[in-house]
Amino acid sequence: MEIKVISKSVEDTTKLATLIASKLNGGDVVLLTGDLGAGKTTFTKGVGKYLGVKEDILSPTFNILKCYFDATPNLFHIDAYRLEDANKDIGLEEFIESNGITLIEWPIYIKELIPNRNLEIKISHLGDTQRAFEIIDSTDSFCDLLSYVKENYK
Repeated sequence: MEIKVISKSVEDTTKLATLIASKLNGGDVVLLTGDLGAGKTTFTKGVGKYLGVKEDILSPTFNILKCYFDATPNLFHIDAYRLEDANKDIGLEEFIESNGITLIEWPIYIKELIPNRNLEIKISHLGDTQRAFEIIDSTDSFCDLLSYVKENYK
């Protein structure tokens, strides 16, 4: 199952992220794909806001992983961009397989660590602030979440 929605602003993206976050559970993995600057970290900020993260969420490009233990459940934000040609045996599976919510930017670079049950969100530029979000549930594990977003994102 998949749905497509359009965000016209950062505020719309935050609203979409909070709607999705409200239906995520500990152990869920969300894959974020899109070009540089598409809005992957902006989306993650919205998820973090809903989960109660108090600090500013920044892209973990140089850190690879940022952990937010003040979130409920914990939020793990992975940016695998720098792992394209690197050793991937750095312990990320401990976070991906945890009871937290894990958001992964550039998941293609660590595909061997990605569980089959995941929610994929493809983000595309449509203009200065407009983005298209394609939300894909390839295992039908997030049908309720997609239905909820479809009914409530306007």
